[in-house]
Amino acid sequence: MNKLSTQDILDAGLDDWRKLAQALHARYRIADFTAGAAFVTAVAEAAEAVGHHPDLKITRGVVDVSLCTHEDGLWVTQKDIAMAEKISEIARQQGLTPEPATVTQLEVALDTANEDRVGPFWSVLLTGSPENKIYDSVFDPTSRVPGRWFQDTDQHQTPRQRWHFDLWLAPEAAADRITAAVAAGGSVVDDSEAPSFTVLADPDGNRVCVCTCLERD
Repeated sequence: MNKLSTQDILDAGLDDWRKLAQALHARYRIADFTAGAAFVTAVAEAAEAVGHHPDLKITRGVVDVSLCTHEDGLWVTQKDIAMAEKISEIARQQGLTPEPATVTQLEVALDTANEDRVGPFWSVLLTGSPENKIYDSVFDPTSRVPGRWFQDTDQHQTPRQRWHFDLWLAPEAAADRITAAVAAGGSVVDDSEAPSFTVLADPDGNRVCVCTCLERD
């Protein structure tokens, strides 16, 4: 397996797709549920033919698709690029409109100096199995709950905010979302790492990171 870098993914020119935390994500607008089912069926047949399967979700007016390789972690590989190209082709054939700027992923981050100690607890609690902790994260194989990322920190005294959300957005959507959040009463705490991530706070001081794939490996 050859894990692709962010630049490799951007260079692939996948107009319908955006890299978020781990996977490639796409969203297609559908006219009705029947159109969504037809698209999902065609994608499923193409995926079965090559033995590489995306996650698919039909919801109100859209089909969401995500792709990554589940091999010693969750990574984007050339298999995902090829499958993404095929899915985009199917969408075009069926007249579906891509909406790449609207893809979103929520990841919940916990600051801890004791990842190995607390990780099994969260894996069992959230997914029902201790086997779903992969490196520094817990992933539910069925995506019922958001990923849990353990952010390595030094030992520290409480109280302090140890939990925060990482909101992953398409790069072209991040600035407008940050502006809107500030207009709604929030504030920018730290934008020194933008566009990789920008730290915001709500009016009570609770922090959240708005993340994109840019300027990452």
